[in-house]
Amino acid sequence: MKYFPIQLDIRGRRCLVVGGGGVGTRKAKSLIACGGRVTVVSPTVTGELRDLAVADSLTLLQREYDRADLQGVFLVMGATDDEMLNRRIRTDAERLKILCNIADRPEQCDFILPAVVQRGDLVVTVSTSGRSPALAKKLRQDLQAQFGDEYTVFLDLMGAIRKRLLAEAHAPEEHKPIFERLVRSDILAWIRDGRRSEIDRLLAEILGDGWRADDLLATSR
Repeated sequence: MKYFPIQLDIRGRRCLVVGGGGVGTRKAKSLIACGGRVTVVSPTVTGELRDLAVADSLTLLQREYDRADLQGVFLVMGATDDEMLNRRIRTDAERLKILCNIADRPEQCDFILPAVVQRGDLVVTVSTSGRSPALAKKLRQDLQAQFGDEYTVFLDLMGAIRKRLLAEAHAPEEHKPIFERLVRSDILAWIRDGRRSEIDRLLAEILGDGWRADDLLATSR
């Protein structure tokens, strides 16, 4: 199986999770984190899901799944240990042309979920095409050690620089050498070590006077 790698915009879209255990809870939280309008349907649910419902982070339906739950849904995730129910969810979703993922059953999925490392706006994903979740997990752990929190700050800084350059009417094609110099510099190590004076010196060298990291980061928040 060759999967087409994409990153999906689910902001404001209705997402259904069937199953209220630990797996369903993790899937619901990941959808919420990406801006999805999440509904969880399950007779039994975790305390964490109840808390999220009380906080209006999701809609909780404590009952059995019904095909009508799929009306108006963009995607559905099945997270139950009932194989017959999982197959039913898959069949219903297919008839309604709704994207479907069944936990631990890649053969029943329209899409599978990669292992994810996230540092702010940096998202690194690892997939073994469903062959070995254990290897994907190991690679994710390796990447977590490689990509630290300095990448969050660096991307915030790069975004703020780009925004200011565009506001000053710089042509976008002029930005490429600027960002390439920043990426190839030691700025990530300096961010990690808190060496702001070196960062400011580099910004002045590349961009000119009046460019300071703290000022730029303040505008990115």
